[in-house]
Amino acid sequence: MKKTVSSLVLLMAAKAILSCTNILVTAGASADGSCMLVYTNDGEWLYHLAAQAAADHQPGDSLTFTSRFGVSGKIAQASHTYRVLGFQMNEHQVAIGETTFTGREELWNKSKYLEYWHLMTLALERSRTAREAIGVMTSLVETYGYGSEGESFSIIDPREAWILEMIGTGTGNEGAVWVAVRVPDGQIAAHANKARIGTFPLHDPENCLYSSNVISLATERGYYNPLTDGPFRFNDVYCPATAENLKYCETRVWSIFRRAAPSQQFSDGYHRGVPGAERYPLCITPDHKLTVANVMALARDHYEGTPYYSGNGMAAGPFASPNRNRPLSWSVDSTLCSWERTISTPNTTFSFVAQARGWLPATVGAKVWWGVDDTWYTCYVPLYVHNTSVPKPFATGDLNHYDPSCAWWAFNFVSNYSNLRYSDMMPDIAAVQQKWESKFMAEVDSLEKSVLKLSTEEQIAHLTAYSDKAANGVLVAWQQLGNLLVTKHNDGYIKDAKGHPQTAPYPENWYRNVLKTDPQQGYPIHSQQPENMKYQPF
Repeated sequence: MKKTVSSLVLLMAAKAILSCTNILVTAGASADGSCMLVYTNDGEWLYHLAAQAAADHQPGDSLTFTSRFGVSGKIAQASHTYRVLGFQMNEHQVAIGETTFTGREELWNKSKYLEYWHLMTLALERSRTAREAIGVMTSLVETYGYGSEGESFSIIDPREAWILEMIGTGTGNEGAVWVAVRVPDGQIAAHANKARIGTFPLHDPENCLYSSNVISLATERGYYNPLTDGPFRFNDVYCPATAENLKYCETRVWSIFRRAAPSQQFSDGYHRGVPGAERYPLCITPDHKLTVANVMALARDHYEGTPYYSGNGMAAGPFASPNRNRPLSWSVDSTLCSWERTISTPNTTFSFVAQARGWLPATVGAKVWWGVDDTWYTCYVPLYVHNTSVPKPFATGDLNHYDPSCAWWAFNFVSNYSNLRYSDMMPDIAAVQQKWESKFMAEVDSLEKSVLKLSTEEQIAHLTAYSDKAANGVLVAWQQLGNLLVTKHNDGYIKDAKGHPQTAPYPENWYRNVLKTDPQQGYPIHSQQPENMKYQPF
């Protein structure tokens, strides 16, 4: 049987413009012993979450893939494929994320049809461990070629966490160049659109795997001279640092590391391009073991508490919004400029925190905390890979038609409306977010303990019902939250607890800025002016 894989292709065709953030947490670095993976998928599209059942296939079955450039081709189907939730996690608790680093564009082989998101799905369908997933992905590109730009993949299972970085070999060439490094247990790692693997061991297959051409291709292309360039560094060779990509990418890594390990006092010099500044390591040991809530918090970041906080300055407006419209890079009067690229960004379509928990049966242990829209505003809902269905609010919607019954639109409405008076509305939003996430955190522990006493089929049924109820409850809560914001914050007024509109002035420092930039807004008050002629505010 031949199968055409196109459901994701059309949606992902715009992914060249996307930019994502990943955090990997090993079992020894987490509070409960789970491996965790954070993946933010940042781009203006609307993703329909779906589950694919495990299946057996006939000899000779094939799959047809089409790249974003319209190139199509076939690969051989596996004899058996595993259950997969989206392109995020499979029944064996293997989870995958990615960020695009692009790198040397001349190595992008657009004549090939296997793109990176194809590799992610195929790896989940065919792998029982993170190490197996690396083998699947790298063997596929060795056989069929690689049709994407430079890519960093995060791959976890209940025992291990790996970073795999891959780039093509150029038009007319086969295979790919790649290196994979295991994150040491007890540590965390992060990547954000820039290759992060530098030097790596050549004789440690337990902790490092790489393609046979990883150094030779760089030498042939003139990217690296082993006689003069010192130790081979994958990131320097295939994704050279620039002022732009350091600010855009490494600032996010720095902020994740500074918050997870403040005692290590990571300098801001490297992401600001200070000559000779120390690079950030691939992996760090956090100051304390991280809970799921800690990890969610790391994904919610506008650089609060640093000089780079995007809620400061004129661009934040009178109500201190940290959100910036794209493009993030711009120029005025021949001066090149850019906004900060924060981890929480308005154009996130979805994010998740995957938990792989090997001490539990996979029906319970394979859990994905799923959130739509910006990480700052979202509410993470617990889903289980073995659930028989995906909650409808996460599986519907159209980017071109507003529909509050779609979770993405319900959350998107709240986040967009909040930009009108961010500092005033955010407390209302945060209260609802914290209420629901705290509720789920408190409920899932007892729920999971209780279902362990049941049969496998009963476990799946109970967890499916819980996830469905949770997702629909959150949808209603955000519909109501949107209604609250519209009625409470209306026409420049804010209603009090009794529903009475109250004037809501701009912050005093904003008035000062207005007067400074536009002095004509001030006027003299004459002491002899008749009382009935004085200005009376409404």
